[in-house]
Amino acid sequence: MPPRKQASKKSLKTEPQIDQNSSFTPQNFEDELKKLAKQAKGETWLKRALEQVRVYGKAASILAIIGVYANVSLLSLSPVYGGIPAAVWHSKVIMAACFLGWSANLAFRRLLPTKTTLLLPLIAAYIPMVQFYLFKFSGSFTANWGPLITELLTLFPLMVLSVSCVADILEEGDLSGLPKWVADCAPGLGSYSFYKFIELLSADQLQAQIGRSFLQTRVGLELVLAGTYTIMAPSKLLLFVIPGLLHAAFFNTHVMTPMATQALNSTLLSQGWSLVDRWESVTGYISILDSHKDGFRVMRCDHSLLGGEWTKLPKYIVGEPIYSVFTMLEAVRLVEVAEKVPDNEAKALNIGLGIGTTPSALIAHGIDTTIVEIDPVVYDFAVKYFGLPSNHTAVIEDAVGYTARIAEEESQKFDYIIHDVFTGGAEPIPLFTLEFLQSLNTLLKPDGVIALNYAGDFTLPPLSTVVRTVKEVFPSCRIFRENPAPSEEQLKKEGRDFDNMVIFCRKTTDGIAFRRTVEQDFLRSRSRQHFLAPKYEVDNKVFLTGDDVGIVRKNDTSKLGNWHDQTGLGHWAVMRTVLPKEVWENW
Repeated sequence: MPPRKQASKKSLKTEPQIDQNSSFTPQNFEDELKKLAKQAKGETWLKRALEQVRVYGKAASILAIIGVYANVSLLSLSPVYGGIPAAVWHSKVIMAACFLGWSANLAFRRLLPTKTTLLLPLIAAYIPMVQFYLFKFSGSFTANWGPLITELLTLFPLMVLSVSCVADILEEGDLSGLPKWVADCAPGLGSYSFYKFIELLSADQLQAQIGRSFLQTRVGLELVLAGTYTIMAPSKLLLFVIPGLLHAAFFNTHVMTPMATQALNSTLLSQGWSLVDRWESVTGYISILDSHKDGFRVMRCDHSLLGGEWTKLPKYIVGEPIYSVFTMLEAVRLVEVAEKVPDNEAKALNIGLGIGTTPSALIAHGIDTTIVEIDPVVYDFAVKYFGLPSNHTAVIEDAVGYTARIAEEESQKFDYIIHDVFTGGAEPIPLFTLEFLQSLNTLLKPDGVIALNYAGDFTLPPLSTVVRTVKEVFPSCRIFRENPAPSEEQLKKEGRDFDNMVIFCRKTTDGIAFRRTVEQDFLRSRSRQHFLAPKYEVDNKVFLTGDDVGIVRKNDTSKLGNWHDQTGLGHWAVMRTVLPKEVWENW
C-alpha cells in the first residue's frame, strides 16, 4: 500500500481535531467547531485592533508635528517682529486653519490632484524660503500685519492640509461602541485636545533646548520637521523639494552656518555693518554687530537691543556705553545713606546682564558683584565681546528661583541691587510682581539702595502699574528718565512717549538724595561724566491712576499682561529707527 501523506500544517490548523480516545459524537464535533470559531474571532479582533492603532497613531503623529511647528513658526518670526507682535495673530491663524482643514477635508480630497499627505513635505520644505523673502517686506508690512501675512502664507496652509489629513485618517477609526453623539464629537475634540497638549509641551521643551545644536535652531527645526513629513509620505513628488533645500543650503542667511554668516556679512557691509557672532538661546536670537560708520558695537536679542559700546573711543577701565541709562544705574553708589560702606567692602546683586555695562563698573570700583543672568549665550558674549571682568560671581539661572532660595537662607545681604531686565517691548512679568520685589527687599541691607530699569510708554498704564508696585514695597523712591520728556507737539505727532526710566529706592523712609560726583566715580569714562548723575526727574503727577492701574501680584498679572500687545508694537516701531532694516530682516 502506498504510504499515507502527512496532513499539511494548514489543514492541521483548519480542520477539527478529534481526540482518538474519545468517541466521535455530534457533541464533540459541535464543541470543536465552537473552539475554532472562537479562535477565528480572536484573530479578527487582533487584526482590527492593530488597524485602529495604525489609524490613531498616524493621526497623532501628524498632530504632533504640526503642534511643534506652531511653536517653531513663532520662533522664526521673533527676530524680525519680536516675540510679542509675532504672537498677536498666531492663535487666530491656528483656529482658522483647524476649522478650515477639518470642515473642508472632502473638498480638498476632490479638488487636489494628489493625496493631501503627499503635499505636506513640499509645503514644509519651502516655508524657510518663503519666510526669507517675506521678511524683506517687514518694514512695509509693519509689526501689525507682517506676522499675520507671513503665517497665512506659511503655517496656515501647512496646518490646513495637516488637519485635513487627520480628518481623512480618522474616518477609518472605529467608534461603533460609543454613543452616536460621542462618536460624532470625539474625533474633532480629541484631535484638538491632543494638538494643544503637544503645542504646550513642545513650547517648554523648545525654549529649554534651543541652540544646543544646528538641528535645534529655528531653520534647523523647520528642516527637521520637513524631513519628518517626508518620511511619513514618501513619493516621487519629493523631487520638487530640491529647490527649497538648495535655497536653505546656499542662500538663506537665517541658517546658522559659517557660509550663511559670510553671505549675511556681504549684505550688511553695504550698509556699513558687520556681524561678529550669533547664536540662538533661551531668550531669543542673540547676535553681536559692529557699526563701522558710526563706530559702535551692540548686542541684539530678537527685535531688541541689550546694549552697546562705542568702539572709536578709547577704553581705559570700562567701555563707553551708547545708552546713558546703563550708566545712570551706577548712581546707586551716589545715594547718601547713614552708614556708607566703602566700595571694597560693599556687595552688589545685578539681575539681568545685557552687555555688562553696570556690573563692569561696579566691579571696577571694587564692589563684590553677583550677576544673575538666565541666558548663557548673553553671558558668554558679554565676556567675549564686551570685556566683562572675570572677578565676579556668575549665576546662570532664573532670577525668581535664585532670589527666593537665597532669601530663605538669609545668608546673603546686599548693599546695592540692580534690577535691569527687559524683553522685546514688554517686561518679564514675574520679575515685577509684588512677591519678587519683596524678596529683593529681604536681600537688601537696611541702608541698601536698589535701582530698577524699566522701559515703557509713559502714556500707557503698565508703567504706572510698575511704579505703584515698586512703591508698595519700597517707601522711599525717586524716578528719572533717560531723555527729556517730549513736548506736547512731539507727543501728539508720535502718539507715544517710549523711554527708559530708573527708579532709585530705599527700604527706609529717609528719602533719596545723591552726593556730588567726584573724578573717581567716572572711571575715566566720558559717558559717565555726562550721564552718571541722574538729570531728568519724573514728577509723580505724570503717572496714571484709575482702574487700569494697580499692583502686580504673582497670581494676578493681567495689569501688565493685557497691555503687552500694544507696548510690544510700540517698541518694534522704535527699534526700526535705531538700526537699518537690513539688520533686522536678514538677522
